[in-house]
Amino acid sequence: MSQLPATVSIREVGPRDGLQNEDPVPTDAKVRLLDALSATGVGRIEAVSFVHPKAIPQMADADEVWRRAAKAPGVRYSALVPNSRGAQRALAAGFTEIEVVVSASDTHNRRNVNRGTDESLDDIAELIAMLHGAGASAEVIIATSFGCPYEGDVDPQRVAQIVSRVVADGANRVAFGDTTGMGTPRRVRELLTAVRDAEAEIPLLLHFHNTRGTALANLLTALEFGVTEFDASVGGLGGCPYAPGASGNLATEEAVHMLHDMGIDTGIDLDALLAAAALAEEIVGRELPSGVLRAGPRTRLV
Repeated sequence: MSQLPATVSIREVGPRDGLQNEDPVPTDAKVRLLDALSATGVGRIEAVSFVHPKAIPQMADADEVWRRAAKAPGVRYSALVPNSRGAQRALAAGFTEIEVVVSASDTHNRRNVNRGTDESLDDIAELIAMLHGAGASAEVIIATSFGCPYEGDVDPQRVAQIVSRVVADGANRVAFGDTTGMGTPRRVRELLTAVRDAEAEIPLLLHFHNTRGTALANLLTALEFGVTEFDASVGGLGGCPYAPGASGNLATEEAVHMLHDMGIDTGIDLDALLAAAALAEEIVGRELPSGVLRAGPRTRLV
């Protein structure tokens, strides 16, 4: 096994990706969850998305949530946007780290934003220029990187070509979404090999779903490739409204539990994170899939 990194950076995506896939929750509850997560020691949080309320009604109050959030010192907050209008709203709200999504699968991209992948890439090129002109960074998230619910397997070389395109257009970093949990260690190895062969220097972040129970195995495989940035969602909240069968994300507390046991530092207080996960369960009104949340103090690391 190759040497593993000493530290890992986790971006908490529960307030956006997690709640986006639930029935709309009150603004007060969103702010409480965001503030609780900000107090866990996590270094990055995806706070909101600026989308049309008819498309994603769960994010209709994004401006108010962000205005009322405590915004802890030392935490880097980001926002997801679908287009230039969303980017303008995010910039006006004060965000300097902004994400935009394109799907490697043309069919999923059309279901998601009603245009083909190439059309979205043309739009993203203009969006990156606009963000840079406003002093903000641009992260391009490539959805369906490990497989598509409509098209099946996605060729890693296609993903690598998209990476090269967005890097040439000025993307500051690239993330890879396992949109329906089709990722396995083999697929992670093949994707990272293809991407690193094409673009060795661009910072990478991986976003795993746990639909088929492979998220932690995929994380470990990526660690062996030297990846140190990952998305995770408190309690395992999340999914994708445009991907049938896309159950929850990798639970943040499960990732932190494993990484800490391996001697890898995340900077996150697991007890505080578990309290935030319990709050997330209360907010959505159902039991979340996290195993660590229910393990008990004698069977979890604290």
